[in-house]
Amino acid sequence: MAGLPWVMSDPLTNHGTAFTRAERERHGLVGRLPDGVLTLDQQARRAYGQLRRQPTDLAAHIYLEQLHDRNEVLYHRLLMDHLEELLPIVYDPTVGQAIKDYSHEYRRPRGVFLSIDRPQDVRRSFEALHLSADDVDMVVVTDAEQILGIGDWGVHGVQISIGKLAVCTAAAGLDPGRCLPVVLDVGTDNAALLNDPLYLGVRHSRVRGERYDRFVADYVRTVAELYPHALLHFEDFGPGNARRILETYGTRHRMFNDDMQGTGAITLAATLSALEVTGVPLRDQRVVVFGAGTAGVGIADQLRAAMVRDGLDEDTAVRRFWLVDKPGLLRDDMPDLRDYQREYARPAAEAADLSEDGRVDLLTTVRHARPTLLVGTSTVRGAFTREVVEAMARHVERPVVLPLSNPTERIEVLPSELLSWTDGRALTAVGVPVEPVEVGGVRHVIGQANNALVYPGIALGVLVSRAERVTPGMLRAAAEAVAGQVATGEPGAPLLPEVSNLRASSATVAVAVVRAAAEDGVATVVPDDLVQAVQDAMWQPEYAPLPDAPDRGCDE
Repeated sequence: MAGLPWVMSDPLTNHGTAFTRAERERHGLVGRLPDGVLTLDQQARRAYGQLRRQPTDLAAHIYLEQLHDRNEVLYHRLLMDHLEELLPIVYDPTVGQAIKDYSHEYRRPRGVFLSIDRPQDVRRSFEALHLSADDVDMVVVTDAEQILGIGDWGVHGVQISIGKLAVCTAAAGLDPGRCLPVVLDVGTDNAALLNDPLYLGVRHSRVRGERYDRFVADYVRTVAELYPHALLHFEDFGPGNARRILETYGTRHRMFNDDMQGTGAITLAATLSALEVTGVPLRDQRVVVFGAGTAGVGIADQLRAAMVRDGLDEDTAVRRFWLVDKPGLLRDDMPDLRDYQREYARPAAEAADLSEDGRVDLLTTVRHARPTLLVGTSTVRGAFTREVVEAMARHVERPVVLPLSNPTERIEVLPSELLSWTDGRALTAVGVPVEPVEVGGVRHVIGQANNALVYPGIALGVLVSRAERVTPGMLRAAAEAVAGQVATGEPGAPLLPEVSNLRASSATVAVAVVRAAAEDGVATVVPDDLVQAVQDAMWQPEYAPLPDAPDRGCDE
């Protein structure tokens, strides 16, 4: 049988059963479809019914992925209509299982695959897309060293880039035809992958050092040159590289790292909401962060910067933080501290006063620091024990506890436990969706510290403003815009907005980001009507008129 006409084989132009009779005539589709012509609404209802019949979340993810490969508009319409329900299907946590199965479930390529063994192909790979400098708004790249909570998954990590862009389109209206998912395949240290005969990635251990740095530099230079207006989004890089890459290129390029900046912004948003309840200024907070990796230090950075804006000098602000990792409280005499951890390391003499061997655990740190804010990014389930929580609550009327690790099996403390141990006094937001908790007759709605509340709006704000780079002021504005969407006056109110209205929330964040970009002097476009400019920039999942084009044969 003859191959599909080009309008059906390209998911960006395929309308499926919604092709009108005129379009069927013009594009050679007569006899290639059933007679009935459906509307997009009807297609979306049918697709949702098919989705609901999938037996598992992973099966639902695969169904959506297949729909994505057939019909971009219908896929994004379905995702947008049911975003709260489908967000954990297209992204965390279900995408984690899809990543593990990628080589075995492989069906069709999506994205740009760059191999460190063929650095000469970097430019060629992008040029083969035939996209001009004005055709790309966002590029999401990963090297998959630290995927969610599941670790190193090599080339399988392309699924993270794909999922991130899908969320940006559904939540903030980024045009899917102007977004590129990319994976830097630099090898993997995952022995199971290297010994899997079906593994599709580079078959050697993960490359590090100078060769890795040259490859990243080549990538950044190429995409920045070819797509000068695009936001370069970095995702799930290992802690040894994520911060260093951002610091190396972030001041020269339009770059964003969600693991550091997005996590920091959403945590700052939750903190600002909590402080509306406690009435204690940010400059008076004492913060313990358990988990001093990329996310934990990124959170500390943004909270520290906010403290400085609230009146503290840099040195005083740094001394308000105690970071605890696997070796215990970070000390300045530890030989293996990473560069970004070093400025938060406490004096060795302080630790010596707390422990004979200098190793200070979380409980001892909490008793010593008397924190007002306790943040968890450790992925250690149950790390915030009753003893830890009660030690904190003895000194703070309204302790703010943010256990952000996910999935649920890795959360530091469940809200039900936390609120029970504090008689409902604790203020919390968590990294996973949880049901409300009732304590003492008060129904506590628990906000989810989901980065999707910030990164789509940041991307949209960068797009509208054509900002030259992403500044701390833009991140702060995003956090404040999120915090401003919740009313914390009622007992048990959440600290963060629900994701059910994520599109409106993202638009609000984008407006704030554009304003901040203008104030920071990095915006190259400042619309007179910011609200309308943001609305106009948001792509809608609607079938557009099709251009005439020659039949390009079948889709292989």
